[in-house]
Amino acid sequence: MAATFFLRGLIVGFSIAAPVGPIGILCIRHTLTRGMSAGFICGLGAATADALYGCIAGFGLSFISNFLIDQAFWLRLIGGIFLCYLGIKTFLAQPSQPKWSDKQTPEDSSVQISNYPSLAGTYASTLFLTLTNPLTILSFLTIFAGLGLADTGGNYRSAIILVAGVFIGSAAWWLLLSSGVGVFRSRFNAHRLQWVNRLAGVTIVVFGMLALLHRT
Repeated sequence: MAATFFLRGLIVGFSIAAPVGPIGILCIRHTLTRGMSAGFICGLGAATADALYGCIAGFGLSFISNFLIDQAFWLRLIGGIFLCYLGIKTFLAQPSQPKWSDKQTPEDSSVQISNYPSLAGTYASTLFLTLTNPLTILSFLTIFAGLGLADTGGNYRSAIILVAGVFIGSAAWWLLLSSGVGVFRSRFNAHRLQWVNRLAGVTIVVFGMLALLHRT
């Protein structure tokens, strides 16, 4: 029984994370401009939010889910504004040319790394963006109900295993995406990275505008 809950959690986590959206664009951008670890940390923020929403659905915390659904307008407004801000910031960002030369000194590497936004900030921003997307909790409630996962029979152990599966499944997607994109990172010079920032910025702003214009 525990293995079944864990496997279903893996499938749910992976399936919800996989569709391309603003977090996916951010993950790709961070991977190309800052490296695979930054891209993966970006995705972990979303995986954590998925696990939190999985807790709400798996533990049957209907009072929290109902509150979030009732506040969908404000959540979408906050998330949309933040996406627009993040998109503009990304568009205007000036990337540094990554170096893989054998002549690069540790001091040079530390200077480059110190100029990057903190990984904690990257993690927090994607966590916030995912939590302010009301469609996420609706997706979890719908999928959990459809698979019969919303009722764990009051068994907290099963619910914890289920949520762990959701987190690992979501994290697995972000690891796969950042690893795959990281293979091509060495092909991007400063000019190409500038275009990555511009395309990512425009795309993120579009997602933000769609969120603001969407009517429930």
